[in-house]
Parts: sequence; C-alpha cells; structure tokens
Amino acid sequence: MSEQLIKAMQRNQLLNMMYVAKNGSITKRQIKIIKVVGDSFQAFCFTRQAKRTFLISNVLAITPVIRKEREVV
Repeated sequence: MSEQLIKAMQRNQLLNMMYVAKNGSITKRQIKIIKVVGDSFQAFCFTRQAKRTFLISNVLAITPVIRKEREVV
C-alpha cells in the first residue's frame, strides 16, 4: 500500500480513499498526498478542507480520481 501512496504522491494525483477512523467508522475521502513517513502519511483532505495524518494500516482502498473533460460543441 505504501508503494501505491508514494507513486500517487510523485504523480501529484488526487485519490479517493476508504478509511477506518479511530472510532471504527468508515469514511470516504478525497485526498492529495503530501508525504509518506513510516507507517503513516500526511495528505490534504478535500472532505475536511485540512491537512490530516492517516495510518497506512487503516486504509481500506485507494483509487485515483479520474476527471472527465467535457467537449465544447
């Protein structure tokens, strides 16, 4: 998982993430990774509009955000 996070950080990608919070609730967040350190990473969370630190072990899934561009006719 940490390799995927590092690649996303290097590519400057936005990610959708499913995450288990400390209280056991599952949240879906859109994030942009700032740095990966040991067993955690820091990211800007667009859901909370703030920098957050996440544990890699609590990440259930990550997928890149795919933007569809609209054609101007």
